[in-house]
Amino acid sequence: MYSCGQLFSRAIKKHRPLIFKRALSSTLRTHQNLVNNETKEKVHFPGAVNSYFTSKMQFIQSVDAIPTYQVMDKTGQVLDPAQEPQVSQDFATKIYKDMITLNIMDLILYEAQRQGRIGFYITHYGEEAYIGSAAALDIKDVIFGQYREAGVLLYRGFGLDQFMNQCYSNELDNGKGRQMPVHYGSKELNFQTISSPLATQIPQAAGAAYALKRAGKKNCVMCYFGEGAASEGDFHAALNLAATMNRNNGFAISTPVMEQYKGDGIASRGIGYGIDTIRVDGNDVWGVFNVTRAARQLAVEENRPVLIEAMTYRVGHHSTSDDSSAYRSKTEVENWKRLDNPLVRLRKWLENKGWWSEEKEKNFRVEIRKEILETFNTAERLQKPSVTELFNDVYDRLTPNLIAQKQELKNLIEKYPNHYSLKMFRNSGEDL
Repeated sequence: MYSCGQLFSRAIKKHRPLIFKRALSSTLRTHQNLVNNETKEKVHFPGAVNSYFTSKMQFIQSVDAIPTYQVMDKTGQVLDPAQEPQVSQDFATKIYKDMITLNIMDLILYEAQRQGRIGFYITHYGEEAYIGSAAALDIKDVIFGQYREAGVLLYRGFGLDQFMNQCYSNELDNGKGRQMPVHYGSKELNFQTISSPLATQIPQAAGAAYALKRAGKKNCVMCYFGEGAASEGDFHAALNLAATMNRNNGFAISTPVMEQYKGDGIASRGIGYGIDTIRVDGNDVWGVFNVTRAARQLAVEENRPVLIEAMTYRVGHHSTSDDSSAYRSKTEVENWKRLDNPLVRLRKWLENKGWWSEEKEKNFRVEIRKEILETFNTAERLQKPSVTELFNDVYDRLTPNLIAQKQELKNLIEKYPNHYSLKMFRNSGEDL
């Protein structure tokens, strides 16, 4: 799930009026039909200003399903030429190359975790099209991710060495080894550091967006989260304050969406909060790009929050701590990989333009795999950060209790040197 403006879900720009009308019109019509009012007298109570009085008693359980916006079908064919974004060859191929890079990096780091070389990893298989949302944003737009948004950082210029250093928690890790692997962050790229607790980034993003608004800056906040996070209270608190982007990949870890909620997905909740809402094919990179671009326009120019629900499918396990074969069949997963692959869809679109070929595909995959492996091997050989980093950066200066804890650790290491070897740490503990 994504969110923009004063949170993000996934959004557009060029054909914004048409698209948002399409997303909302069927729901509004259904409400009008259900009212079936006779008097046409509008309700005067402040909590339901668009309602009408009726003499018919009806309990409403559902409305027409919200449509899913799409630019390309599964074969990469554009359905409506008016919706095809006018982008350059370099722009389009960069997105595709980043999708391939992310895919290969996932494969290498997932296997590294299985070999015990890093402690944890989360893949992006099947969801790579969200990089289209990164392409529609400004570099100064602030990102609040969940933990499956490495592609946004990649698109913004986060280096392969930075990914590897973070996953290895080595001495060059920007987080100084204090975070779990894949909990990336970058002040330079306006990407807030990932945190493990579910949904905490959503109200934070709403607050950050409000700060941008008060400062008069022409930027927005993009918040990514999954449908599992939308079951948390933080989601509702944030929507009450702003708007968001949600990626619905079918599973909250091991819980299928049909067991998480009743009703029409997450998008219907945005309408309930009076937020501009749209649902998009999350495997269609240009659909995601268009929707994000339009949502950003609403957020920046009109100070309106937007909820985007990007419908996709998580092909990989939730994380290296999960075995998805316990709750879904391998046949189901293979069918999704074969029938609706975001990379295949964009590749066919590029080939139809004459911008990509089998030779380019082969050469790039060989080159980028070599580059990823080189940075991987370099990161693995580096030392861990100094153990003193355990105490730094909490306060401007060490407090008395931290000084005491630091001394206690030093005494413990000196007492049991065979149990606490510091050879793999920078300075070998001599700076304690």
